[in-house]
Amino acid sequence: MDSAQVDAYLRRLGAERPPRPTAEALGALHLRHLRTVPFENLSVHLGEEIVLAETPLHDKVVGRGRGGFCYELNGLFGALLTALGYRVTMLAARVYGDGGRVGIPYDHMALLVRTEEGGDWLADVGFGAHSHGPLAVGERADQEDGGGTFRVVESGPDAAGVRGGDGGAKASGPAPAADLDVLRDGKQVYRVEARPRVLDDFVSGAWWHSTSPRSHFLQSTVCSRVTGDGGRITLSGRRLTSTATGGGREERELETDAEVLAAYREHFGIRLDRVPVRRQDDTGPQAGTRP
Repeated sequence: MDSAQVDAYLRRLGAERPPRPTAEALGALHLRHLRTVPFENLSVHLGEEIVLAETPLHDKVVGRGRGGFCYELNGLFGALLTALGYRVTMLAARVYGDGGRVGIPYDHMALLVRTEEGGDWLADVGFGAHSHGPLAVGERADQEDGGGTFRVVESGPDAAGVRGGDGGAKASGPAPAADLDVLRDGKQVYRVEARPRVLDDFVSGAWWHSTSPRSHFLQSTVCSRVTGDGGRITLSGRRLTSTATGGGREERELETDAEVLAAYREHFGIRLDRVPVRRQDDTGPQAGTRP
């Protein structure tokens, strides 16, 4: 990412270029990203190709004012952080589902970020409702955050009885010594694998989530971001939901296409010429079902 691309990205976030790659600056960029760049799966339902490469992602998120899902948002945010002097390692994660089962390999992407102070942080601007700030990787106590109470712990053995570890650390960036579980309010969210990855590794996961009848991304369109007061606004299908920091919740159904398109513009800065049609409507009765 060259200097002009960095400046354009920072303008998209409404942020100044930090003078140094500190933990404080990382936290500010992380929260700014969650407030300005929505988590959304609209490309899946608009029939748009999802290309996991830096230039197309910059064109989409910065040039076209769009959002994306984890591979896109964390992939591009990692490139920005690298250009700003942080040491960034992409890590694969598997999301916990019903019964404590984990998802597919490359189910999710998170970022391990080392600051100039030497601290390691787990950054994630591509999960939807999650922590508002980076999580300290080495901290095993509760971490209070605007998105809830989080805890990072070493993972136990997986379903095969194997405990992930050793990290495969290399000079390009930090790596944890063992797989890590991230918990939110006492509930397992996802398991982060220790081995460093590159963006191309996640192509199979992006394809699966965009096409598989078992992918939750085919259930409905979704577009969501953190609001300035720490709440959240989400448009899922035609339902617009506002959640306040204190737990208050307002929902309403948007009845016309014009209302839906206006909501994308007003709440997320996304300008579309048509309402995304849920992909399962075009792929038969099995699409969108879950096990």
